[in-house]
Amino acid sequence: MTARILIVDDVDVNVRLLEAKLTLEYYDVLTCNDGLTALSIAASERPDIILLDVMMPGMDGFETCRRLKADPVTSHIPVVLVTALDGREDKIRGLEAGADDFVTKPIDDLVLFARVRSLVRLKAVMDELREREENGRRMGVDTAGAARLRGAGGRVLIVDDNQPQAQRIAEQLALDHRPVIEPDLENAVIAAQGPVDLIIVNVSSSGFDGLRLVAQVRSKETSRRAPILAVVDPSDRPRLVKALELGANDILSRPVDAEELAARARTQIRRKRYTDFLRQKLDYSLEMAVTDALTGLHNRRYMTSQLEALVNRAGTGDDAVAVLLLDIDHFKAVNDGFGHDAGDEVLREFAVRLATNVRAIDLPCRYGGEEFVVVMPGTSLEDAGMIAERIRRDVASAPFRIMEGQEHLTITISVGVAASLGGDDTPDALIKRADEGVYEAKARGRNKVISRAA
Repeated sequence: MTARILIVDDVDVNVRLLEAKLTLEYYDVLTCNDGLTALSIAASERPDIILLDVMMPGMDGFETCRRLKADPVTSHIPVVLVTALDGREDKIRGLEAGADDFVTKPIDDLVLFARVRSLVRLKAVMDELREREENGRRMGVDTAGAARLRGAGGRVLIVDDNQPQAQRIAEQLALDHRPVIEPDLENAVIAAQGPVDLIIVNVSSSGFDGLRLVAQVRSKETSRRAPILAVVDPSDRPRLVKALELGANDILSRPVDAEELAARARTQIRRKRYTDFLRQKLDYSLEMAVTDALTGLHNRRYMTSQLEALVNRAGTGDDAVAVLLLDIDHFKAVNDGFGHDAGDEVLREFAVRLATNVRAIDLPCRYGGEEFVVVMPGTSLEDAGMIAERIRRDVASAPFRIMEGQEHLTITISVGVAASLGGDDTPDALIKRADEGVYEAKARGRNKVISRAA
């Protein structure tokens, strides 16, 4: 997987060397020599990853990273700090500034490429979610409040058979999170499929194969989105690189530093919450695209697509499909006499009665205004008429409560029924016959069911 990478370093030799290495790996490389220019390029070019040198005159890498993460346009771009400093305070400072990872000079090419590939995978997922969310916004789907971005603490699964080390990690995380220790590999695979915000794995364990656990977590649909923090000996380069290649999101060096652990855990959990937020907004957008917001039934757009498929199948010899078109009688009088809020209550209550009087395979939808449609697969005209009559009786038999129960309205409906004729029959023709049935029902005094065979 290729990517566009922005290199930021005030030493031109370092820039050219890193550019050459990445270009040989078929990455598209952008370069600059200072923080302000990096902010401008990041905003205009939207690179997939930023490799940012820490020690620069003027605006250093920490401040540049902080500004990148504070800007909504660039906040989702992974930032890797490149530093000659290997002290814990600098790592913690970088993580608090929003850095996603570190590489230390002199740069180990194998480790660099593994980290880049890992972050490119993450960025690709984030980009897709953000794009779909933006498409939903352009379509006018309001997703505000559809999901919680922030929450107190996180659920952390610690997979480690080194009891003292696992206990120290749990105690350090317990200040802000809810850690659980699981020393057994098989039990850990099961636990990882539950509601987990972060998995911390000792991939240097002598009692089980931590790399295999990373692979198993990533291979299962129920756990593959959980972030993984791999605990590894920094001198064990092959294991470190393999963990990243298998899908670990981040590396925590042994011995585990408490502040670095807290910072990396916080970063991973925050990122997971954000991706969960985007996914929930996407699910909400997709649901709203096919759902009527007032009644909770499917909308006309969804009904049209489903009816077309069923009518086409019926035309090739499959079972017939029937349609009920239901219109609430004198609905304008409800709105005029009691207000639109009362009218909305009637529509919601009618939707409940409609949905509870049809079969599980039937598709009740709001067609528009006070009109509703029920699409009934594998149903003859006679059977559809019997179901329509049952719905009509249920609606008319009990008054509708409105205005918090202060008023009771008697509501009736006129229903037209039609069934597919096969051959060249179309969804529009089917709906038109049902609509003609509604008009006839109203002409004959309303509160009636009329079936139209042709």
